[in-house]
Amino acid sequence: MPSLVRKGGRNISYHGTMTSNMRTIVIMGVAGCGKSTIADAISKRISACFIEGDEFHPPENVRKMSTGIPLTDADRQGWLQGLALEITDRARASERVIVACSALKRSYRDTLRQASPDLGFVFLELTPEQAMDRVSQRSNHFMPASLVESQFRDLEPPRDEPLVLSISAIESIKTIADKAISWWSTINA
Repeated sequence: MPSLVRKGGRNISYHGTMTSNMRTIVIMGVAGCGKSTIADAISKRISACFIEGDEFHPPENVRKMSTGIPLTDADRQGWLQGLALEITDRARASERVIVACSALKRSYRDTLRQASPDLGFVFLELTPEQAMDRVSQRSNHFMPASLVESQFRDLEPPRDEPLVLSISAIESIKTIADKAISWWSTINA
């Protein structure tokens, strides 16, 4: 059962045990939640390796998404396996790693966990309306706003999974990064 801490008028859920050697965390959530921005901010603050999950998509996946076609589980499998291999390689090098990856379904997260059993997840939560607003305002990304609905349809929130921090994606970048770093430090204490 997660413990719930109330901070600044918001609930922050902490899942998992406090005895871990978590070297890698995945910043996860639907399109527009700020995965890449938050992962980049955290990686810079703690001098960790930043892996941008979108860069591991094969060209066919990018083509499908950019034309408004949602990815299937089969489309995502090779992408997730590539990310898992990268996580394994970085873990062997004893690096701290921050990964930006939607990781929408538990099976996707489990694929990544096979690469690193102590893998942590920071789930950035927001409403479909907030996600649609954010995605419709971006101009430099292949994911169109028309796919936001399919992201929420596929989303299986990581409730009752080990090593998960759930946090509102509408907090400031600094606040989210602070909370994620603090959680990570507490888990590894």
